Amino acid sequence: MSDQLESLISPKNSDSGLHIQLHPLILLTISDHITRHVARCQQGPIIGALLGQQNGREITLEHAFECVVREGSNGEVQIPHDWFVERVKQFKDVHKAPALDLVGWWSTAPPSGPNTSHLPIHRQILQNHNESAVFLAFHPSLVQGASSNGGKLPVTIYESVYEGENATESGKMMQVDGEEQSLTIRFRELPYSVETGEAEMIGIDTVARTARNAAVDSQGTSQTARKDNSKEQPAESTLLSPEEEELIASLTTRLNAVRALESRISLIKAYVASISSESEDQDTPSTATLSHPILRNINALLSHLTLLTPQEQSAFTAEAIAQSNDVHLVSLLGQLGQSISAMRELSKRMAIMNNMRRTMVSRKTQLAMQGRFGDEFFSTRDGVTHG
Repeated sequence: MSDQLESLISPKNSDSGLHIQLHPLILLTISDHITRHVARCQQGPIIGALLGQQNGREITLEHAFECVVREGSNGEVQIPHDWFVERVKQFKDVHKAPALDLVGWWSTAPPSGPNTSHLPIHRQILQNHNESAVFLAFHPSLVQGASSNGGKLPVTIYESVYEGENATESGKMMQVDGEEQSLTIRFRELPYSVETGEAEMIGIDTVARTARNAAVDSQGTSQTARKDNSKEQPAESTLLSPEEEELIASLTTRLNAVRALESRISLIKAYVASISSESEDQDTPSTATLSHPILRNINALLSHLTLLTPQEQSAFTAEAIAQSNDVHLVSLLGQLGQSISAMRELSKRMAIMNNMRRTMVSRKTQLAMQGRFGDEFFSTRDGVTHG
């Protein structure tokens, strides 16, 4: 097995000049996919697709999604072609500005690099979707030792090239006369850097804070659970369904948000209390400094919250009635506009009918006049005059 692993890593360094810009959203998607795969005890490989842009020699990896895998007729793992094409099309429709395209795929791999189990999927991506697709290998075994290696990401990005089996470092291939050189897929490591946008920075900061709170909650929950289990231990452990796991994750996120809000409110209260105590007693030194912009922000925040306090129930009721009246007024204005449009349409039709009636009356009059003048003309010609 070690020989197979070494045979897939090219002895040459990358000379294509490609540089990868890795966005943190890719790492969050990979982490979420692996966590759910392990928590649900799912079997099979963990595979996903990478979306981004290629501008010259720079490739951006911006979005990722998990893929469904099936075993083909030859026993190799494959991605359903129709499903994959439709899924990529859906992501392209969503991310139109800037336009994204399929630039590669990702999966878990040992630190030594990709092995033969990754070749079927890689060949499928190269032949059917992108002939220059990159491969992102995530190394789960390096996650626990991340603190010891200086916080390096357990990620390696490869490009694939076709090389002969006897390729050497100098680039010369030993070839027997009259024998064709067989080419195989080899992987070369590519340099990459982490590129973060403003929206991603906010999201990562929120995820990091939530993760710390969740870690504290999980430690407290585990201690409580151990105490409860010491008293009474169930015979069998029940597994949660995916819907129940998603509900628990949603409730945990909301609980962490409430706790974060509570901590911010406590911090504001402590700051205001320190400022007020300093103003009352000038001799007592205080750690907090008076900041008028911070006080104005606090006042603006309180002005927005006054309508929700029980003491201001009348003001809240008046505001709710005013908003309700605004909604009804907009609805009545819409109905009035529809009525005016219907009246204009009716007036146009009435005008058309009146014009048609006038035309018909004028035509009848002309016909009558023509008939009368015709009779007089013929009577006069015959010498007969009709009074």
